[in-house]
Amino acid sequence: MTNRISLFATIFILLFCTSSFAQTIQDDFEGMGNISTWAGDDCQLEINFNNPIMDGINSSAKVLKYQDVGGLYANIRFDVGQNFNLIDNNTFTFKIYVPSTGLTGTQNNQVSLKLQDGTIANPWTTQSEIIKNINLDQWQTVSFNFASDPYINLDPSSPVPILRTDFNRVLIQINGENNTDEVLAYLDDFNYIDGGTTPGPNFNQLVWSDEFNGTGAINNSKWFHQTQLPAGGSWYNGEIQHYTDRTENSSEGDGNLNLIAQKESFTNQGFTKQYTSARLNSKFAFKYGKVEVRAKLPAGVGTWPAIWMLGKNITESGAYFETQGFGTTSWPACGEIDIMEHWGSNQNFVQSAMHTPSSSGATVNHGGQTISTASSEFHIYTLEWSEDKMVFSVDEMVHYIYNPAVKNASTWPFDEEQYILLNIAIQPSIAASFVQDTMVIDYVRVYQESSTAVSERPTETLPTYFPNPVSDKLTIEMEDIYDQQVNVKLYSIQGRVLKNYQVSTNQNSITISGLDPFPKGFYLLTYTVEGKDYTLKFIKS
Repeated sequence: MTNRISLFATIFILLFCTSSFAQTIQDDFEGMGNISTWAGDDCQLEINFNNPIMDGINSSAKVLKYQDVGGLYANIRFDVGQNFNLIDNNTFTFKIYVPSTGLTGTQNNQVSLKLQDGTIANPWTTQSEIIKNINLDQWQTVSFNFASDPYINLDPSSPVPILRTDFNRVLIQINGENNTDEVLAYLDDFNYIDGGTTPGPNFNQLVWSDEFNGTGAINNSKWFHQTQLPAGGSWYNGEIQHYTDRTENSSEGDGNLNLIAQKESFTNQGFTKQYTSARLNSKFAFKYGKVEVRAKLPAGVGTWPAIWMLGKNITESGAYFETQGFGTTSWPACGEIDIMEHWGSNQNFVQSAMHTPSSSGATVNHGGQTISTASSEFHIYTLEWSEDKMVFSVDEMVHYIYNPAVKNASTWPFDEEQYILLNIAIQPSIAASFVQDTMVIDYVRVYQESSTAVSERPTETLPTYFPNPVSDKLTIEMEDIYDQQVNVKLYSIQGRVLKNYQVSTNQNSITISGLDPFPKGFYLLTYTVEGKDYTLKFIKS
């Protein structure tokens, strides 16, 4: 019993005592970031370099230029003042572009992120590394998760990375080491995503939704057709469509909303255009909550579907809340939240973005991911909006967090109500072969935190359980409990229910088995015995 208590005490200290801070490390190479120690080993680097490929997911003006001119161990690196806490905050991301014309040799196209202790004489001896394959000639976002991704410890006897507290250096290396081949690459938008230690709001109460179970015209008690052209007769960003209120462009059927863009000559408000579509405003506005939209997107060059939000106070002629007398603030001071945008010219890449007075138009505040079936299958696009940050995900895979260090009217006009917009815009680059395509939406749901509900992430207690880390079977010991059925829930560390168990007590203990298929990382278990709720946090090895 002594050894098990000792192990539990060690794990408890690591889990809870080292989680006293949250840390965010960022650099967009345009002045918004907190990395001041970029350095190059055996290579050349230029910070704030003019972006030579403003395309796809990255229209930023400045990037970091990395050039390996044949160095054996070429890498770039930076140090931080406070060691990384990988328990709650274990994911590093950045964008990268490697032009094929800048390569020599036949090395594997890859990028690795390495963590080291930069305070010792030979920091590489402490190294833990994750390697990811990359594509040439395109911007892409790569993510390195030290809780779930396969990793390589230079010293095989080192603990798993998330149990380490000595890392304070990050290195990035492209196409491996121990070779003299050359590599040219561009990097942008480095982020160490702030996981934090305190559970955020539990948006558990459905407050508004449309399941689109009708037939024909949309429900006009929930949605408003925005059709009025802006001054001058053209929509923003050079778009070339008319938005209409006809069922030819928006209708319900088979349990879905169909937003239809089509090629046709259509005259309205004194202007003739060759394409029509629909733009819907929700008649519901709210502050803070979770938005979920299950949708299948159109495809093709020139199509631009979006699921997004604007401040209820926007002064935009023809917008629903402006027609109701709420228009007091112009764009972008009203704030814009792009939950999902998809450009057919970059098929299957979806992006989320923020537009504020501090950065609007070609905003630097954005992130995205590739969804290989974006136009052939339904996916759930989610925004979680709290008073301090925005979290964007697809099918519960987070790709962007907006959490500016300074929140003021310039960076955070998001303490006022916003409403939802659904639309398909048509760009001038529309393919000549385009005839018609549809964004199909299964549902739109808005959740907020109930003032009376109990969070699904209960306050953590200190049960007795072993082993920890665990590979397949976890045993939980209890006192004076015999012959009971116990319901147990397994959660991801983000609070998503992964599996439900019903187990029987056996001599004051229960055993949870079948954990082996789950990836390495942290998990939560909750269970109730004799009316009392218990929660434990464990490591899957």
